[in-house]
Amino acid sequence: MKKALTIISFFILISGHTYAQDPHFSQFFASPLTLNPALTGKFDGMVRAAGNYRNQWPTFNNVYTTYTASADFQIMRKHIPETDTWGVGILALKDQAGGNILTNNYIAVSTSYHKSLDEDGFQQIGVGFQGSYGQKRLDQTKLYFEDMLTPFGFTGVTQEVFYTQNLNVNYFDVNAGILYSGSTNGDNNFYIGASMYHINRPKESFLGADWNIGTRTTLHAGGYFPVSDIITLHTSGIFQIQNQATETVIGAAAAAAIDPTSLEPSNVYFGSWYRFGDALIPYIGLEFAGFRIGATYDINMSSLKTASQSRGGMELSLIYELRPYEGGRGIPCPKF
Repeated sequence: MKKALTIISFFILISGHTYAQDPHFSQFFASPLTLNPALTGKFDGMVRAAGNYRNQWPTFNNVYTTYTASADFQIMRKHIPETDTWGVGILALKDQAGGNILTNNYIAVSTSYHKSLDEDGFQQIGVGFQGSYGQKRLDQTKLYFEDMLTPFGFTGVTQEVFYTQNLNVNYFDVNAGILYSGSTNGDNNFYIGASMYHINRPKESFLGADWNIGTRTTLHAGGYFPVSDIITLHTSGIFQIQNQATETVIGAAAAAAIDPTSLEPSNVYFGSWYRFGDALIPYIGLEFAGFRIGATYDINMSSLKTASQSRGGMELSLIYELRPYEGGRGIPCPKF
């Protein structure tokens, strides 16, 4: 096959290779169901809805864009111990590469159960499982090759032959995770978890080769700790490995209460995360009436910063938690 004149075409044609990687978020802490299935239902409320948008490498005209939407909630609250938590959730993810030349779509259903280790429910350990259906599609009509180039632009017809007309790949995937969540006094929370995605390593190839999605193993931890009557420090970190690629991100944000005397105070967030060897990630956020809105912008600091003009990617997140009128159960949970 002749060399494609666009970089994205090259990456798309090899995207079924073993070393393909999952989409990732700088605000990993605001995408609970892509971080760890054990986070399903792990919040102090009735329903949680979340959405994420990421535009990576905007300098190269939307090379990668990713969208997610999820909802999770607790079930059987009257039939399990009051200090335990059982959650179920659903997640949809869409990832586009090269101006929608290559698309990945996923829909997943997850569940988790958290068992209290003390009478107050301040210490819990839980496990979660997730099953997902994935589809990858390559739109060959949007690919350009050198034999299509004429004096008038890409107006010719390629002589390239695709060995298969089935440029759609469908598969079923299995994910799982474990999470410990604790508190010393009910006003703070700290957690540590681990998850594995693509445990069954489903086959993902347009040509029928034995190219499988590599298992992604994630370790993550964090917590929030009040430091004054109006300031709370939120910290989190993550380490991921998939095939030969690794990612380490750590950071923190301070939440300042706008109306600290309210039963559900509004907060503004300022902070930053750092992805080792890659980017500085400033973060701002706003929390009010059950909503939390976050925005980050990756400032590329790697060897690619000249080509990227230091523009690594823009990301937005939105989480809404619906609580009962009488408030939650008062069990400290990871907060994103």
